[in-house]
Amino acid sequence: MSVPDDVPRTPDGPIDPAAREALLETGEVAIVGRVVDSSNATFVVEVTRGDDYAWAIYKPESGERPLWDFGPGLYKRERAAYLLSEWLGWGLVPPTVVRADAPLGVGSLQWFIDFDPAAHYFTLVRHEPDTHDALRRMAVFDVVSNNTDRKGGHVLRDAEGGVWGIDHGLCFAAEFKLRTVIWDFAGDTVPQDLLTDLAPLADQVPDELADLLDEREKRALRRRVRRLLDTRMMPIDTTGHAYPWPLV
Repeated sequence: MSVPDDVPRTPDGPIDPAAREALLETGEVAIVGRVVDSSNATFVVEVTRGDDYAWAIYKPESGERPLWDFGPGLYKRERAAYLLSEWLGWGLVPPTVVRADAPLGVGSLQWFIDFDPAAHYFTLVRHEPDTHDALRRMAVFDVVSNNTDRKGGHVLRDAEGGVWGIDHGLCFAAEFKLRTVIWDFAGDTVPQDLLTDLAPLADQVPDELADLLDEREKRALRRRVRRLLDTRMMPIDTTGHAYPWPLV
């Protein structure tokens, strides 16, 4: 993802995730510019509420391209990915909310991450081994959420060194269709702490997340979790086709 040059890299705003989510839910939203290389209409916006001020990424439903394998409402999947990450306690997805009163209609608002544009999945996995635990966790997250579009540029590192995943509109399909660049951990044993976090999902999808998915998608989510719990191993791509395009 590239952002217009005139967008400040260090917006002011609350640091606590709950406070960030509250600002996104209630602040006044104004469009700053459009993200030019996004496949769907995506905008940088400023969100203000009193003295609180921050930047966010706005993805309106009205700007979604029709897809044969996903219906309208990709913005809901952005929110669902955040809810899943938070429920697991993994903190991989920036705070994301749904706003019906946004400038171009209903869509998702996601907290803008102050990131290094030169860093992406491939640079992190090759040159920054301190990120590998987070990247492995993201790989598990993508299997569970059935991410169909994990490009290298959808992995960000913020100014404090944190690793984030963005662009989750193509997740949670009922049919297994994982497409990702994160195959460096294929065949590895899934760490026990991650399996422990996942175990409750095998039986029950949290209500707020369940409200954003249909019945087939909820059943498929539980199946993916059960498979990881049974095999305890990261999947291996035997086809050579389970990659998004472009890779970055």
